[in-house]
Amino acid sequence: MKSLLIKNGRVIDPANKIDSKCDVLVVDGKIADIGKLTTEADTVIDASGKFVTPGLIDIHVHFREPGDEEEETIRSGSSAAVAGGFTSVVCMPNTDPTVDNATSVEYAHRMGRQARKTHIYVMGAITKDRKGEQLAEMDFMAAAGAVGFTDDGAGVQNASMMLRALKYASMLKNVVISQHLQDDSLSQNGVMNSGYNSTILGLPGIDPLAEEMMLWRDIQLVKKTGTPYHAQHISTAGSVKLIREAKKLNLPITCEATPHHLLLTDDACADYDTNYKVNPPLRTDADINAVKQAIKDGIVDALVTDHAPHLQSEKELEFLTAPFGIASIEYALSLYIKALIETNVIDWPQLISMMTARPAKIINVDKGTLGKGSQADVTIFDPDFEYRLDLSKLHSKSRNCPYGDWNLKGKIEYTIVGGEIRYSAQRD
Repeated sequence: MKSLLIKNGRVIDPANKIDSKCDVLVVDGKIADIGKLTTEADTVIDASGKFVTPGLIDIHVHFREPGDEEEETIRSGSSAAVAGGFTSVVCMPNTDPTVDNATSVEYAHRMGRQARKTHIYVMGAITKDRKGEQLAEMDFMAAAGAVGFTDDGAGVQNASMMLRALKYASMLKNVVISQHLQDDSLSQNGVMNSGYNSTILGLPGIDPLAEEMMLWRDIQLVKKTGTPYHAQHISTAGSVKLIREAKKLNLPITCEATPHHLLLTDDACADYDTNYKVNPPLRTDADINAVKQAIKDGIVDALVTDHAPHLQSEKELEFLTAPFGIASIEYALSLYIKALIETNVIDWPQLISMMTARPAKIINVDKGTLGKGSQADVTIFDPDFEYRLDLSKLHSKSRNCPYGDWNLKGKIEYTIVGGEIRYSAQRD
């Protein structure tokens, strides 16, 4: 019988309405007790001055394997994830080849087990090779453990195909359809937000309507089918309004936000720095304020990273041809502290809920809690530790990040997965 005792930390477990200074006992990989404990244990961690929370969950990452292992692998991505305090992640299917069959789902799970870092979950593609022409083998992927389906990186353009996908998913258990919201007829070859800055820079823009039109369409389809639906990385005030209205109708719709859509505007693209090129693009202050208000009001369900690693050589291409994406999983908690806690948008329990219990509910997994008997996935961090982000020390293979040399708060001390210490700031 192996035991681990975490003492004197501020335990925040929104799922069980716990926010107090107490101890957490782990026995054989399970949460055994929480409270003022005098129990002895094989391993003792003094968490004085630290926060102890359920393991963080990121339901939107890109680990690039198979196909682009030079950018990231499941092993390197998992190492980066635990360094960022994440005990569970959901990998997107836009790899090469696409994750559109059961074998690909099983491969990702196997590589995750071999890495022995974070729990690896997978979303399969909605359509074969993400081309939007034919439904992928959703039932077989669900049987293999896929937690949902998305053509992330490409929205499903055909409304009939999306309706078919929602109807099919409604016959499966505990899966969600996630959508990359972009109507290609409106976005075309855009590379940044359509507006004043894109005009001045001479770059083709992506109109906010490209996101909002697809979201409006999909809401109508969800009304018809009642299938659980998740809107990925919302970025516009118009999308926030649509989600608000959908939730008033009690539709089974959830949504997520990313740190870059809370901290950066399209002004950042002024120097043609491709580290600011993301999809959906960086928007305006008005959009940021709308998303923050939605977070404050509980409209946004999950905080994710959309961790999208790329080679330096790719990001050194001109803005028109460089790939979209920011690698951010290792310091995402710090970015959310900067965007939401330091600005008093929300409090700590709400932040932790949006990074643990609420994303776990979206993908229907028994995570995000420190309840007795639950698997001991635990994150311990110092909320007040200040540091300057040094990109050379990241565990990820890629460095496509616009936050280099930013001053941030929040240091991950321990990441515990299934009762095992998978990351320690003192050791790693």
